[in-house]
Amino acid sequence: MTSLSTVRQQVLAGIDSHLVRRLAGPLLILLAAYGIVPLVADQYVIESLLLPFLSLSLAAVGLNLLTGSAGQLSLGTAAFMAVGAYGAYNVVLRLPWVPMLLAFVLGGIAAAAIGIVFGLPSLRLRGFYLAVSTLAAQFFVQWVFTKFSWFSNDNTSGVITAPQLRAFGLVFSEPTARYLFCLTVVMLLGLAAERLLATTTGKHFIAIRDNELAARIIGVPVLKTKITAFALSSFIIGVAGALWAFAYIRTVEPHGFNLDRSFQILFIIIIGGLGSIRGSFLGAAFIVVLPLVLSRLGSAIFGGIFDSGVVEMCQRMIIGVLIILFLILEPDGLAAVGRRLGPTLRRLLWRQ
Repeated sequence: MTSLSTVRQQVLAGIDSHLVRRLAGPLLILLAAYGIVPLVADQYVIESLLLPFLSLSLAAVGLNLLTGSAGQLSLGTAAFMAVGAYGAYNVVLRLPWVPMLLAFVLGGIAAAAIGIVFGLPSLRLRGFYLAVSTLAAQFFVQWVFTKFSWFSNDNTSGVITAPQLRAFGLVFSEPTARYLFCLTVVMLLGLAAERLLATTTGKHFIAIRDNELAARIIGVPVLKTKITAFALSSFIIGVAGALWAFAYIRTVEPHGFNLDRSFQILFIIIIGGLGSIRGSFLGAAFIVVLPLVLSRLGSAIFGGIFDSGVVEMCQRMIIGVLIILFLILEPDGLAAVGRRLGPTLRRLLWRQ
């Protein structure tokens, strides 16, 4: 007869094995991101693929908290990115004694404040009407930064060079250094967002998304939860905007945060998976890599006829078709596809 201690050991061994298998993937990804990519990736890969991927992934994480988890549709994502970028820039410019990381946080707080203001209509509006309300933020913020030159330090062109990234006495000017800086910020905020969804606040988000009336009946503070969703989402998006300006394009200008950018991030979370932090990264990877793949394939097949304009039009058509297909066949996006393939891949790897 099996003793109690033997059973306990078998159970603990099973738990340990399951935990190892669950953490093996994320740990390998982190190892590759920090240890392998900086050694093998050249300047083109870092500046053209990895930096925009990280910035867009973080913006998608923020939008996914609001739209995917809390069910509040927003079309003003780029506006909140712009507020974060301009907020961080003006803090660094006018308060040079403030550490740059704190400037990023203050830029995110400024974006959160604007998000709360434009999120107030969510207390009365839903769906399409709320989307139109957040769309107003896009045009209003872009107009403010274009109209009032104080935000761009009275620069006549409106395009200002972002200061160099600095933190802990170090200057992150080289592409690899900027990549590691972005990777660390994105990883920390991504983990915080993942943890948030497991808290009571995250469960309130999901309850409102699934059925607002039922959530209200069971005691969920609907008004407070909606405002919290807009604030947290806008904060993360604001930090993403600062990364986009300081680490990737290294300039701050209103036209870099236009309506196309808002739609691009919305497409990322639809393709990647609504309500999934992992899906935000998968969708961003797809959106960033797709133009490169189209350009290489088009040039190989059609030669010089397949120029940048044709690439952009093909990209838009492919994304449109994919969105329709995902909404019909797999509403949970690439994240759901990965969840189904994950166990099979893990079994194959562990057998080997």
